[in-house]
Amino acid sequence: MAGNPRNGRPYRRLTAYQRSLGLPCWWCGNAIDYRITGDAARRSSWAFTLDHAQPLSLGGSLTDPANARSAHRRCNSARGNRTAGASPTRASRRW
Repeated sequence: MAGNPRNGRPYRRLTAYQRSLGLPCWWCGNAIDYRITGDAARRSSWAFTLDHAQPLSLGGSLTDPANARSAHRRCNSARGNRTAGASPTRASRRW
């Protein structure tokens, strides 16, 4: 049985490369706090995570740099497996 592919060297290398770019969150457009690392990054909703433009569950590639995006942990989780064109819409006013 194969191990978790996210523990593999190609995935870790892609994550390190994407982190080194220092880009804002591709989903919300706000800055990511790249200083948060280690165990704190697993708990902070504003920490960096590697997101995939084409979700893995919809056939996206795990290690393709063209599919990699920088995102906040909370944005990545909230997006789920939606594609970029299906961004959440907001009401024009509070109801």
